[in-house]
Amino acid sequence: MTSLLVRPTSPAEDGTILEVTPESAGWAHVGFRVHALSKGQTLESHTGTREHCLVLLTGRATVSSGDKHWEDIGERMDVFERVPPYAVYLPDGVSFQVEATCDMELAVCSAPGHGTHEARLITPEQIARSTRGTGTNTRHIQDILPESEPADGLLVVEVYTPAGNWSSYPPHKHDVDNLPKESLLEETYYHRLNPSQGFAFQRVYTDDRSLDETMAVENGCCVMVPRGYHPVGAPHGYELYYLNVMAGPTREWKFQNDPDHDWIARQ
Repeated sequence: MTSLLVRPTSPAEDGTILEVTPESAGWAHVGFRVHALSKGQTLESHTGTREHCLVLLTGRATVSSGDKHWEDIGERMDVFERVPPYAVYLPDGVSFQVEATCDMELAVCSAPGHGTHEARLITPEQIARSTRGTGTNTRHIQDILPESEPADGLLVVEVYTPAGNWSSYPPHKHDVDNLPKESLLEETYYHRLNPSQGFAFQRVYTDDRSLDETMAVENGCCVMVPRGYHPVGAPHGYELYYLNVMAGPTREWKFQNDPDHDWIARQ
């Protein structure tokens, strides 16, 4: 039984269907949860000591925090529309409210905060889109909260991997605090499949194989990456979406490829 795979559950009273905390993951930085909210349902919470990035996966909502109020935001009804999402950045130490104006799915990404940034709306127009790789290593990126945008520790990105393709490939890692060559970042992968009955594979492994787990991930599953390389493969017929959350002691994404497979990146 894998220790890194988190499966969704039936909605709790506040709509939570999946949750990863630093305590449950055994690490220090990344927190992640998903809420399924029905039309008219309200989520009320507080960021505590952690900055948050609220990502509207699907549906629409009115989001409020202090004197900030964003009315009926949201556009895509399915993540596979490939429309960039609306998101809201919140600093630590603030209360917030999310009222679903239709059935919706909300991702709550968090990391330790230092109170240095204001709450703000992130619109689809602000989200950079790009394509990485070639051939069956092609995948499509939507940067929600990249290094170039203000935050204390969070990095948040969406990735679309076409059916039959590989992603996070060649296998790479970011588990050593050795800047500028490599940064130490914990990471979660929240997976969705199209069609939804599909599956994909993710392997998480270290050079010495003290960690080496290969998982069949299904729609709505989350994979925790505490360390090591972490490639993903999407089988023929099933498009893969995942939402990545990363955080660590320094807000930089510097990675090292597995030396055995680095030749692929140089082709």
